[in-house]
Amino acid sequence: MSVSVPPLVLHVFPSFAVGGAQVRFAAIANHFGPAFRHIVVALDGNYECRERLRPDLLAEFPTIDAPKGAMFANARRFRRLLKQWRPDVLVTGNWGAIEFAMANIPPVARHIHVVDGFGPEERSTQIPRRIWTRRLVLARSPVVLPSRNLVRIATEVWKLNPRFVHYVPNGIDLGRFAAAERAPHDGPPTIGTVAALRAEKNLGRLIRAFALVLQDTQARLTIVGDGEERAMLEALVAERGIGAHVQFAGHRSDTPALYAGFDVFALSSDTEQMPLSVIEAMASGLPVAATDVGDVRAMVAESNDPFVVPLDDAAFAAALTALLRDKARRDGVGAANLDKARRDFAEAAMFERYRALWMGEAG
Repeated sequence: MSVSVPPLVLHVFPSFAVGGAQVRFAAIANHFGPAFRHIVVALDGNYECRERLRPDLLAEFPTIDAPKGAMFANARRFRRLLKQWRPDVLVTGNWGAIEFAMANIPPVARHIHVVDGFGPEERSTQIPRRIWTRRLVLARSPVVLPSRNLVRIATEVWKLNPRFVHYVPNGIDLGRFAAAERAPHDGPPTIGTVAALRAEKNLGRLIRAFALVLQDTQARLTIVGDGEERAMLEALVAERGIGAHVQFAGHRSDTPALYAGFDVFALSSDTEQMPLSVIEAMASGLPVAATDVGDVRAMVAESNDPFVVPLDDAAFAAALTALLRDKARRDGVGAANLDKARRDFAEAAMFERYRALWMGEAG
């Protein structure tokens, strides 16, 4: 009697540091467990998000050589790896993994490309060379996108065939966040954010806006996450003289408990598409003050719409202040966000869509 071998999925990330795409993969892989085998490649060698994976997962984490500025040499090297590993499906993520997609021409394995967003260099406009590369390399691969804005870019700018473009919104374990007890706390309300401390998250905007908030009302700010900008952000807090009101919590895995300690969630990014942190905040019953990026305005409840503002310090500060001053409004917006999260962002639908894609069953 033969024993079937689970399909082998090769996932290529520019980095496997903790971020939205990596956390989503961990949730999907953990859900399906031994139904799939995985090879996870982090092109920068950072495997920090490995801590989110269940220990019995059938997964390997090879270290490979991927020098920057060597696109064609990398593609040749990666093709040799593809032939060595022979995955059932190759899943590449964002522009940073495009060389692995190039390595699969002609195909060694079925290919899926997932796009969650862009780096700062493509925040406001698409780079022509990258547009043409995507158009050519991804022409016949399923391309998975978590936001309507990305679907528009893929079909209208990259000119990909809509038949190969799949809109798959992010989903989370809503109960994990709703179950966290929201204990009342003494003192002023807390603004919280959960983000990698990278340039595109523009946490400097949040800090500058928070300094403006403190001119009118009392509040605290908690920044959860770590990254290369931490020293610069701590210096900015010191420069503005608001250190007594700001906490840098660093990288944390107990995020539901942290959200439960917030009164307002803040997203200050210059570029996003469908940020998981906003869904987590909504699932925690929080109002969201956010910059108007990606699908954020469409994600939140209608009553939250006034607090999605332009990429401007003063406008962001005004949104935060309005929520901080009116607890009844905060509570009402938070409840509406929780209802919308339950309707739109349950993880079961996301799990099934990715299972079908990995198995080659998606239409």
